[in-house]
Amino acid sequence: MTQWLGVALLPRADHLRAAVRLQRDIGGEVSLRPRLEPDGNLPHVTVFQGPFADSLDPAEALESIGTAAAGNGLHGELSLSTTDVVYQPTGWLFLALERPPLLEALQEAALAALDRHLDRAAFDRDKDTSRFTDDERASYERYGYRYTGAAYAPHVTLGRAEENTALELVRTARDRAGLPKEMVFDRLSFYVMGEHGAHAETLLERRC
Repeated sequence: MTQWLGVALLPRADHLRAAVRLQRDIGGEVSLRPRLEPDGNLPHVTVFQGPFADSLDPAEALESIGTAAAGNGLHGELSLSTTDVVYQPTGWLFLALERPPLLEALQEAALAALDRHLDRAAFDRDKDTSRFTDDERASYERYGYRYTGAAYAPHVTLGRAEENTALELVRTARDRAGLPKEMVFDRLSFYVMGEHGAHAETLLERRC
């Protein structure tokens, strides 16, 4: 049976609460979806997500990814500078983050552990990729996920809205909320994907 799962970095508790507030402040009267909650759909940075076959052992995979990350220098906490609130087609608001070599290495470790377990028959081959970049399209074709390799775009998803509304919210984001200069992450998680790929349920956690 296909399992829709992901690996993510989770913010430290105070930064997690700040991300929840940021979604509310930027959205204002607009209810951005999925709604972030400190004990529900968690703010996170996706490392990788997709459909997996039953051959995947999440505990074994997370241990492999975490060990590789530690070997690349991830110890305790990872602080990532924010860049801006950005629009991503179609209708998405992202809090964009820097992409240091350590984060790229983390995704490479995840792909090395997970690639052979992907259920490629479950990829949505009819998905409209006309507004993807070339790198995003290549990533989706290979892994069923838009943001890998050259297309990797670390971000905290702030939600989705009707396209014109999303564009206006991005334009006015700095008037609506004070953006954090950085986000600090202290855990790796294996999670069950929810609405729009949300971090709906934590299966496993590992300290960074």
